[in-house]
Amino acid sequence: MSERSLLGLGEGFFALLLCLCAVQASAQERDNRESHPSLGNKNAPLATTLPDAPSASQEPGDGKQTKRILGIIPNFRAVSVDTHLPPQTPKEKFVGFAKDSFDYSSFIWIGVLAGVSQLKNSTPEFRQGAAGFGRYYWHSFADQADENLWVEFLLPVVTRQDPRYYTLGRRTADGHNGPLKRAGYAVSRLFITRTDSGGNTFNVSEVGGAGAAAAISNLYYPSPERTWTKTYQRWLLNASLDGMTVVFREFWPDINHAIFNGK
Repeated sequence: MSERSLLGLGEGFFALLLCLCAVQASAQERDNRESHPSLGNKNAPLATTLPDAPSASQEPGDGKQTKRILGIIPNFRAVSVDTHLPPQTPKEKFVGFAKDSFDYSSFIWIGVLAGVSQLKNSTPEFRQGAAGFGRYYWHSFADQADENLWVEFLLPVVTRQDPRYYTLGRRTADGHNGPLKRAGYAVSRLFITRTDSGGNTFNVSEVGGAGAAAAISNLYYPSPERTWTKTYQRWLLNASLDGMTVVFREFWPDINHAIFNGK
């Protein structure tokens, strides 16, 4: 992945974040008009609570996650707002890894990633054409499955961390969460995660897992792609893709409700 490709990825992420914020802000403004005609009351509580804390103000379908986003992005690890789940067993973490890696939507998503990489000629050694796409595809599949193995199963089992994403949502018992707060919360999940016991800790599974997958990829990438710089770029790419995914997960219930009526 070239520096230009990484820059383009960052620009795309920023544009996506702006779009998501706009959708959420529009929905929040509409809800404020419909549900809180006296919003200007200075005595109204403004504090927010942490995700999965009970909130009587939630409406049916608000903050509800689906198994897949747009039918092509696996979303099995996303937990809906106000959903209380017990700690995952090692077997359940393995099943989560398997679903994210081998569900039909994963193969479609890998095809999208491979197509973008080929379009940008991010690995010139693979060349173009159908054969080139095949090389991009199986390398992308190996990258994704390897990272999922470390991030969702191996390290979470060893460190006793919870690999699921707990949606913050736009409503709480005391008010609303703004789009920037929700986006910031989502990005912070790359570095902060829950333990199996319910506490917060540094996300060794994500940071270490993305790095381990990038290092292991040197076993099957061409020689020119095995330098420290290339390995670091793949590590950054893995983390960037995960960052974009968690932000999209946070806002997906709003988008799904606004555009697809929660289907």
